[in-house]
Amino acid sequence: MNQQEIIAATIYYVRETLSGAEGGHDWHHINRVYANARLIAATEPGVDHFVVALGSLLHDIADAKFHDGDEEIGPRTARTFLESLAVDESVIEHVENIVRYISFKGSLEGQQWTSLELQVVQDADRLDAIGAVGIARAFNYGGHKGRPLYDPEVPPKLQMSKEEYKNANGTTFNHFYEKLLLLKDKMNTKSGRAIAEARHAYMEGFVAQFLAEVGGEK
Repeated sequence: MNQQEIIAATIYYVRETLSGAEGGHDWHHINRVYANARLIAATEPGVDHFVVALGSLLHDIADAKFHDGDEEIGPRTARTFLESLAVDESVIEHVENIVRYISFKGSLEGQQWTSLELQVVQDADRLDAIGAVGIARAFNYGGHKGRPLYDPEVPPKLQMSKEEYKNANGTTFNHFYEKLLLLKDKMNTKSGRAIAEARHAYMEGFVAQFLAEVGGEK
């Protein structure tokens, strides 16, 4: 199979595998990240576009939070699939590491492994966690988990460790302070940072309006 055939097969596999997935981590999320990644990759000299395509398509193929916290199920699933297509081992290993090291929680204790391709896919994924779509995804996932929308007596937990973040079970609104509002300053690429600026500003406006409304000001 050539690269385009492998990408097409991967798209089909991901769509089928994630049919019925939680709305913030379904095929439509993957497709947005795939589009973001291609957009960013086009501005980054030297990037391997094939690795970026496969990494973005497979980055959430088996998210640990939907698999009892198993952080190796994603990389393992990606490897097994790519091996079935006889993809080169160097590409498989690279994509496997993108899946393994892309997460926000993994970065809380320092990025353990990186590459230009990981930086591109990571930025693409983070862009989908902020702005209007990021707001929608946050509340969709919070509802999926049965979490409280907002509770002024439950403060956000700041500067959490990876384990603390994994086990956190606060309100959905606190998630803005614990993760979403932090992402702009964690972007890796120039184009990723530029896109993040506008989405971050939109999200700040939402947070301010939300607090004004729950506080009875508006």
